[in-house]
Amino acid sequence: MPRTEAPVGAQQWVPAEPTSIDQLKSAAAGCEGCELYADATQTVFGRGAPHAPVVFVGEQPGDVEDQQGLPFVGPAGRLLREAVGDAGIDPTDVYITNAVKHFRFELRGKRRIHQTPGPAHITACRPWLVAEFGLLKPKIVVILGATAGKVLFGPSFRVTQARGRLMPWPASAQHPEDFPVDEVQALATIHPSAVLRADDRETAYGGLVDDLKVAAAAVR
Repeated sequence: MPRTEAPVGAQQWVPAEPTSIDQLKSAAAGCEGCELYADATQTVFGRGAPHAPVVFVGEQPGDVEDQQGLPFVGPAGRLLREAVGDAGIDPTDVYITNAVKHFRFELRGKRRIHQTPGPAHITACRPWLVAEFGLLKPKIVVILGATAGKVLFGPSFRVTQARGRLMPWPASAQHPEDFPVDEVQALATIHPSAVLRADDRETAYGGLVDDLKVAAAAVR
């Protein structure tokens, strides 16, 4: 796709009436809904139990995730798994995905440096997240960071103002008709990569675990 073209969006690649997450993942492998597919290694779709009571939504895959084709398997993912365990959440009760399914980066020498997805990328990839939520049946949706929060709750969403407390869903969500999940709550927290960047990692990690303990209590 020429870089000057506006994203066409993912909708034409999304199955009309998907019946499983595996079907969506297979279809997403060929998505060319925005220009990110051209430089990324592959689509990185969500993973976990389709009926998991806890669904995590992050921003986008990173460098390691792009290479392995799985979400949250790099340093931030390892930290998140540790925090999930310390918060008392059973890892088999988790499904994890990202708002954007391709890695956006800037090449500096041989290094691929993370770049935050733009509004056009988020909009183009939104149909995949909508399709996932059409099949998932969580009790709580954990929002990891600002990008995921803006996708689900609109551009005015601020993690710093909302983190660590349960929020109603879907009434408070942006376009709730896109995410038809009944009797579910949402909770926002920082992205685990923010812990890795923090000057005081111990305090930042403790805050993440405390937030996730609220989610753990909500599904007991």
